[in-house]
Amino acid sequence: MAREKNQRLAALLEEACWSRAQAASAYNRVAAETLGGEVRENSRIGPSHVSMWVGGTKATGVAPILLCQALSRRLKREVAPQEAGFTVPDSPAQEALDWSVDPLIALNALGSGVDAKRRRLLAGGVYSAMSLILPDEAWWRAMAQPPETPPGGKRVGRGDVETVQELTLAFSRMDQKRGGGHGRSALDEYLHLEIPRLLTGRFPDDPTRRTMFSASAELAYLSGWMSFDNSEHAVALQRFNTALKLAARAGDAPLSGHIMRAMAHQALDMGLRPKALQLARASVHGERYLSATPRERALLGVVHARTLAASNRKTEAAKALLRAEDDLSKAREGIKEPNRTFFFGEASLAHETACTLRDLGDPKRAVREFQHSVRTRGAQFRRTHAVTLGYMGATQLTQGSVEEACATWSHVLDAMEDGIYSGRARGTVVDMRRLLSPYRARGIPAVGSLNARATAYLANVD
Repeated sequence: MAREKNQRLAALLEEACWSRAQAASAYNRVAAETLGGEVRENSRIGPSHVSMWVGGTKATGVAPILLCQALSRRLKREVAPQEAGFTVPDSPAQEALDWSVDPLIALNALGSGVDAKRRRLLAGGVYSAMSLILPDEAWWRAMAQPPETPPGGKRVGRGDVETVQELTLAFSRMDQKRGGGHGRSALDEYLHLEIPRLLTGRFPDDPTRRTMFSASAELAYLSGWMSFDNSEHAVALQRFNTALKLAARAGDAPLSGHIMRAMAHQALDMGLRPKALQLARASVHGERYLSATPRERALLGVVHARTLAASNRKTEAAKALLRAEDDLSKAREGIKEPNRTFFFGEASLAHETACTLRDLGDPKRAVREFQHSVRTRGAQFRRTHAVTLGYMGATQLTQGSVEEACATWSHVLDAMEDGIYSGRARGTVVDMRRLLSPYRARGIPAVGSLNARATAYLANVD
């Protein structure tokens, strides 16, 4: 009996302007990010797989969710499996993202959904725009109510809170210097084994309870940020989701905004511009912005500006940039800022401003801001330094400055070869080779030299 052609999938591929080979290549990129090398059914495919699925063969294993995510990125909108003519069973990894799931249960689900040593997702876990829909106000009010305390828990005091805060800051500093691919397994071990015990303990008063939930939320957020930096996007989404639940439990509005800002940043990098704008707007809404300190307001505001620029809202983006600059100018000694903002200063503002100007179609000013960021950033922020240089080189190339771009990109490789473990920074090396591809046949010495060096680097890390 002849199979019925999957017309829905065929239409989506046509909308994406993809050949079967291009679709397979995009699929494999998503699979590499999601599965991290773990072999599962259809964890890697070829053009023939796409042809068979269009022809009516049932897509099995991880295929439906991975192909739909690849299509979502290409089309800049959410493509659900049903739209592509697929059906997907529920996954424990995805169930943990449900806003109705208690954060403690979500922590346990994350622990079972990720191999602590290899950080592999359960089949079915994938970065999905559907999971970026935020809950309503009733949910926030309900979450802010104190949960029932189970009898017999250990006593948890201020010293325990400070331990979690100190650990988070130490790992955050390491992330800024070495990248999200360094040391996260140790952080996750603590997150899964110790944090649930602390959150179910006996607190001397409600302020201590709320502070512990905030501290735990920051730790979960940091795990998410490190996952995002290392291009483990589905893991990052799970961590951000859990962190937001814990922050809501603590009634910590600025921290909730901080986490939404990170989710917006990730969504923007994944090409989901409408979702990124929604999240960024939510991050600067009400008490999330009003109760934040000046440095944190500036951080929330500049990411909001980036999402506005990416959505071609030029006037609004310019206003948001000015407000972020004004907020950062108000950050001074005597104002106690949360530890999570320690990295954000003049160099970071210049980096985000440059990205905004680039997306607004002003590469000349963008390059100037990237250069300002490079000049003012401290040595302890080497990972972000490499990312900034990568973006700056790409922007210089759009202006026709090929040799200047090569000189900038050579500094990216200097940093990467010196021990930065970051998927985002590595991605700048991949982009570098792709962007230089049209120039390789022109005999430009700087291009040939840089391409050889980048090829050797990627061969050693892939």
